[in-house]
Amino acid sequence: MHARVRAADAPCPHCRSPSGRVHGRYLRRLSDAAISGTRVVIELLIRRFRCLNAACAAVTFAEQVTGLTSPHARYTPLMRGTLTSIALALAGRAGVRLAGALGVPVAKDTLLRLLRAFPEETVGQVRVLGVDDFALRKGDSYATILVDLERRRAIDVLPGREAEPLAAWLRDHLEVEVICRDRAGSYAEGARTGAPQAVQVADAWHLWKNLGEAVEKTVGAHFGCVRAVFEKPLAPEPADAPTDGEGPVAAPVGTLDVCGRERRLMVRTRERFTLVQDLLGQGASLESICHRLQLDRSTVRRFARATSIDELLVKAVNRSTILDEYRPYLHQRWNEGCHDTAQLHRDIGALGFTGSVQAVRRYLRTFTSSAPAPAPRPAPRPRRVVRWIMTNPGNLTDEDALTLKEIRAGCPELDAVTDHVRGFAEMMRDLRGVHLPQWMERVEQDPLPAMHSLVNGLRRDQDAVIAGLSTPWSSGQVEGQNTRVKFIKRAGYGRANFDLLRKRILHRT
Repeated sequence: MHARVRAADAPCPHCRSPSGRVHGRYLRRLSDAAISGTRVVIELLIRRFRCLNAACAAVTFAEQVTGLTSPHARYTPLMRGTLTSIALALAGRAGVRLAGALGVPVAKDTLLRLLRAFPEETVGQVRVLGVDDFALRKGDSYATILVDLERRRAIDVLPGREAEPLAAWLRDHLEVEVICRDRAGSYAEGARTGAPQAVQVADAWHLWKNLGEAVEKTVGAHFGCVRAVFEKPLAPEPADAPTDGEGPVAAPVGTLDVCGRERRLMVRTRERFTLVQDLLGQGASLESICHRLQLDRSTVRRFARATSIDELLVKAVNRSTILDEYRPYLHQRWNEGCHDTAQLHRDIGALGFTGSVQAVRRYLRTFTSSAPAPAPRPAPRPRRVVRWIMTNPGNLTDEDALTLKEIRAGCPELDAVTDHVRGFAEMMRDLRGVHLPQWMERVEQDPLPAMHSLVNGLRRDQDAVIAGLSTPWSSGQVEGQNTRVKFIKRAGYGRANFDLLRKRILHRT
């Protein structure tokens, strides 16, 4: 498209004095929005005027067309706005591909320059602030996102996740009254230093997560009680059953292999636990134990922190095999008198078993034909037991509720943990955080080391925890913003420096 300006004069951009004295003419090329997918370029013949104001610093100036041109611009305002929107949504290479499909060829560096030049919005007054961290590069570098929970939008992104950047930001926003955060100590310190007037609120979801971790450790430490409950046979043993040991015993599940020997993993775990605990008792450091036993530091730390061997053997005991779901059927067929391994393999093969006949033969090796073997019940996974404990009793199925009742009857510690979890859930649901001190005192009366560690952590942050259990504010919106940040990170092909990522987080809706 070819165009020219026909105005008689033009105002000087410096002194605003009108001038009609033309000094010269030149051609400007402006890219405009595409029409039906076809690129549009406006060739505009404009004039350069002499400024007639002797006091003005400018000698000549170029005329501008309102709504079409700006100094040194190569895009019309419509085109610039379109490219800026593409840059905010897709940034570099992905934005180039979309712009090309729309008939607007552009370089990725141009999109990044437009993104960097996008003006910042004013933060305004913030009364309720949400704070959380997200990974720029997981395990290496992190950043902090700040969310206005009342307006439901991200308002700033800070580098790192230390206390000082947050405290500095809060010093410039003394109007903040409530700060919702997770239980990270750096954010607690930053909020306490930068906004002592604000009420800190510990996020309820993180509190529930901390409780779940303590329950999982407790279930692991007392999983022997759970196994004892499920080792009982389903059917009562006949009164005239042999007791001299000649009859077969049900094949052990978990602790022994199919040949009746203790699993090598169990033996190795027990030996390592004994060695690590003995060396710790002698005053050895974790680093020296790592070198002496040739173990990774995380492995040594796990053995050092374990309160009992049962806590470490939970995963080893509950390793599943493809034969697990067919064990009751094999026991039933064995009890009916079918001792032909090949036939039993064909039977369970018709039910969907994909293993070899050798697997069935090894499993039946400990059986004898002198008396039937009772079918053992497989113990549930520790995570499943934790889920039953953490679930609202009204939402459990009848079978799960009955199983949990059996577990509670067989283990007083897990029974106490279940009561404590339900008490905490009632506090969180009914916003009765004032009852937290009494709840912690009840927990400390039971021999539950993992729960005691949880209580000690809650005491260090007690005011924020009580506020989190008493107010409707939470970090749910912040977690949603973090989910959006992950999408933005993965969609940002090409360059993704912190300043570009920050722009897209704050301005992309």
